[in-house]
Amino acid sequence: MSLESVQAFFEANAPGIEPVVLTDSTATVAEAAQALGVQEGQIAKTLALKVGDERILVVMAGTGRLDNRKTKAAFGNRPRMLPAEEVLELTSHPVGGVCPFGLPQPVRVFCDTSLRAFDVVWPAAGDRNSSVYLTPDRLAELVGAEWVDVSQN
Repeated sequence: MSLESVQAFFEANAPGIEPVVLTDSTATVAEAAQALGVQEGQIAKTLALKVGDERILVVMAGTGRLDNRKTKAAFGNRPRMLPAEEVLELTSHPVGGVCPFGLPQPVRVFCDTSLRAFDVVWPAAGDRNSSVYLTPDRLAELVGAEWVDVSQN
């Protein structure tokens, strides 16, 4: 159902964008980069976090890592990764396919500035074998994301 919700999202919001479905797994940054023939940094990974009482999504470059100090400064609290069951409940996407598209409920989405190092990025598209490609600014625009700088330098 997850890929279908992402496809429906793009049909409604950006009809020219269609998920690329591969036979190879794209569940990890390394697998996705190899399957797509791109740099690992171009894989836009989506992290599901709990910050205080709020659950949020942060999309960042595949090689990026959260900086706890920057994250606390940006969000007012230290982030905690959500367990897989909560990620699925929040996004309807399994771990390995988590993305900010086609969500069953409103969730605040943030795009980390690490994405801007690339002209095109490849976020997952709802399952372990699908991705979409778009510019970082288009990604942020489509999901109403706020830009933040929360990655380690």
